[in-house]
Amino acid sequence: MKVRTQKGFTLIELLIVVAIIGIIAAIAVPGLLRARISGNEASAIGSLRAVSSAQSTFAASCANGMYAQTLDILGSGPSGGSAFISPDLGASATVTKSGYTVGMTGTAATGTACNASTNLASGYHAWADPVSSSTGTRFFFTNTTGTIWQASATLSGGNDTAIPSGGAAIQ
Repeated sequence: MKVRTQKGFTLIELLIVVAIIGIIAAIAVPGLLRARISGNEASAIGSLRAVSSAQSTFAASCANGMYAQTLDILGSGPSGGSAFISPDLGASATVTKSGYTVGMTGTAATGTACNASTNLASGYHAWADPVSSSTGTRFFFTNTTGTIWQASATLSGGNDTAIPSGGAAIQ
């Protein structure tokens, strides 16, 4: 019997280690993807809550009971004041955040707000749709009522005050 004098791992030992790592990765990766989707969905719900809160503040303190028609209007505050919504949501009329496209629109109304905007609305509805099925599986919606709804298909065509067709309230 020959005594092995070289140090190191054999090819079989390395293959066994690689196989074990592959099995562990196959078990862990789907769980990580589900966790990422859950995080994205929680962020979308939080974004719609922020929109609803910003609209309430805007209507009460800036627009005499009217609402902003788009997100970018909430992103600009009155002269010398701060914006009604965070820059990540108020950067444009439609934004992509955490794997979701967030948008808002409203029924046009006349008037001028404290931030000089004339794009006011008598009501609004906002939505958050996943960019792809790998970033989220639920679609979210809110409107003037402040309730957030979820569905398995987009609710962006809803209206300013009614319960969206196919939506289930989550709040």
